[in-house]
Formats: sequence, structure tokens, C-alpha cells
Amino acid sequence: MAKMGSRKHLKRYKAPKTWPIHPKEDTWTVKPSAGSHAIVDAIPLTLVIRDILKLADNSREAKRIINSGNVLVDGRVVKDYKFPVGFQDIIEIPKTEEIYRVLLDTKGRLQLHPIEENDSKLSKIVNKTTIKGGKTQLNLHDGKNVIIDENDYAVGDVISLKVPEQEIKEVYPLEIGATVLVTGGKHTGELGTVSEIIENKSSNPNTIIIENSAKDEFLTLKDYAFVIGGDAPEISLLEVNK
Repeated sequence: MAKMGSRKHLKRYKAPKTWPIHPKEDTWTVKPSAGSHAIVDAIPLTLVIRDILKLADNSREAKRIINSGNVLVDGRVVKDYKFPVGFQDIIEIPKTEEIYRVLLDTKGRLQLHPIEENDSKLSKIVNKTTIKGGKTQLNLHDGKNVIIDENDYAVGDVISLKVPEQEIKEVYPLEIGATVLVTGGKHTGELGTVSEIIENKSSNPNTIIIENSAKDEFLTLKDYAFVIGGDAPEISLLEVNK
């Protein structure tokens, strides 16, 4: 067996810092399967059920719950115990009537936050391409894509998707005045309002200035800004800071 682990496991101390688990409690942990999120941005469903929600005492119980079709991700039943769950995914446990949104805390760790409805999720447009027939494919942060007839969306915008249908309900442009959640850097997990967008003409990355609730401003990369709404954001400050 390789030092890093098998195809199904990896050494716990090598687990991404985004995982809210203790690195020294056990030697091994579950390795996420290839899927919509990269390993550094996702946590396997087994750990969600066992370590975060405490619905199982061990991996065997967690696998049984998952294999029985008792867990939904973005409105669809998932039976893969290694399924990668990431930022903004919606997790539902129908038997307990619990619904959660996956968010980031200020240490960059994935956390589950209770929500009331499971009919929509936020997805960021990371790039877009023109496909056959002149249609536009929006490629989203969670690995999914949406095909549209019109090209009215920009990279960096966030769309509210109806799940599981993947229908666009609303779009939130990345613009001055938008409410954003920071997803990287030293300000990860902070919420604020965009006060300035700095587009660099050189090879340097574009940056953005954000004002927080204390009226303090800070600079971060534009790519780290995840729009969560305008005047009535879909994710409230209370939800982020729970």
C-alpha cells in the first residue's frame, strides 16, 4: 500500500484543511471520489454523516444510511459514500426533515448550516464557452454546467439555480454594491459589500475592495468574491456566522 493511502483512503493528516476533522484521531480517512468538486474543496459524504451531523457512530453505519437512499445532495439521492460535497451544495436528510447548506467558516473549513428550503442553490460562473448551435455553456464552480440560448451572463456572476432541475431563477452580477462572501485568502468566510473592482491590464490578477459590517475595507482577489445577492441576499449574515 502506498504511503499516501489506497484509492479508497488517504492518511488523515494529509486531509485538506477545509475538512473539519481532527488530523490525529485516526490514521486513515475516506478519500472523496472524483466528481463535481476538487478534493481540496470538498468533503466525502461519509464524513458529513458521521463526523459533522453525528448521524452514525462509525463508517459502516454511515455507509448504510447513504446506501439506503436517505441522503439528498442538490435535490438528488446520492448513494456513493465517497461523494464529494462542497461549497454551496444543499444536503437534505428527509427522515429528519433537516436541510443544510455547505459554507466556509473564517478558517476556510467546510461547515453545514441549517436552512429552511431546499429548492435552490447558488453557483458561480467560473468560465463560459460557445458550443454547437451558437448556444452558451456556463461552467460553474461546482463542476456543473448550464446551457443557455442568450449570452447575458459574465464570468464571476452567481446564478441561483432551481434544484434538481438546474433551471436559472436569478442572476447576481459581481458589481459595486453586491453582497459577497470571501472564499479564499486571509479574509475567507467574511461577508461584505463590494466598494471597488480593480481590473489590472497586466498579468497580475484582478482585485476587489470589500467593506464589512464594521465599515472597514479590505483588499482581496476578485476570484475570491462569491456574490450572495443584492439588497436581499440569499445567504444572510446570521447564516454565515452561525
